[in-house]
Amino acid sequence: MKILFAALAIASALFGNAYAQANKPTVVLVHGAFADSSSWNGVVKVLEKDGYSVVAVANPLRGVKSDAGYVADILGSIKSPVVLVGHSYGGSVISDAAEGHSNVKALVYVAAFAPDAGETAAQLAGKFPGSTLGPTLAPPVTLSSGGKDLYIQQEKFHDQFAADVPEAEARLMAAGQRPIAEAALNEIQAEAAWKKLPTWFIYGDGDKNIPAEALAFMAARAHSRDTVVIKGASHVVMVSHPEPVARLIEKAATEASR
Repeated sequence: MKILFAALAIASALFGNAYAQANKPTVVLVHGAFADSSSWNGVVKVLEKDGYSVVAVANPLRGVKSDAGYVADILGSIKSPVVLVGHSYGGSVISDAAEGHSNVKALVYVAAFAPDAGETAAQLAGKFPGSTLGPTLAPPVTLSSGGKDLYIQQEKFHDQFAADVPEAEARLMAAGQRPIAEAALNEIQAEAAWKKLPTWFIYGDGDKNIPAEALAFMAARAHSRDTVVIKGASHVVMVSHPEPVARLIEKAATEASR
């Protein structure tokens, strides 16, 4: 009898977890420049533990429209509602990719750009003082296509990009950073889905890539439902503070599902 009850309890727990996951939106995470999908690992662990299905997209970092098209194809393959999350340049991408996808219910910007149509990421970053990214960039890598790829100098990566991440971890991030096409940061935004969808923002006031003032401006302009500012956090707030980032995503998922 005890064995039967134990089996029933396990089956009930498994069914309950499956039911909960089936009734929660899928979270799609889009990384930005000088990072890769592993930058979301800490956030993914929390979300999956709490019963969410998660897709961490490998953002091509070639151009806003083409990257948005890639993400849009992934959104089209997901049948459930989606909470779409972008970090840094990934914010530009999700702002375009969400357009026309009725399954996207919420946008979450993690230290991310939220450009209006007609703006560029570079314009927004330069509109407010404080970014020290420029001097830390390595000489551009010229491609056979004529384009140029940008990297952060590895020896400057920790202080510039991930100052609140342990140095050993930041060294790994620096070595594995994905380059962004220079043209992507200067590409004019075509769509601004944040004008139609509810938004949530989280960033650190120690961000050296995108000035906190710029992030606050974009959050206010997008009528953010909740804006969380992590004191002292760097540009990679999802790496250094995965718990509050995950909690805000879950809050967006809950509120957008009502």
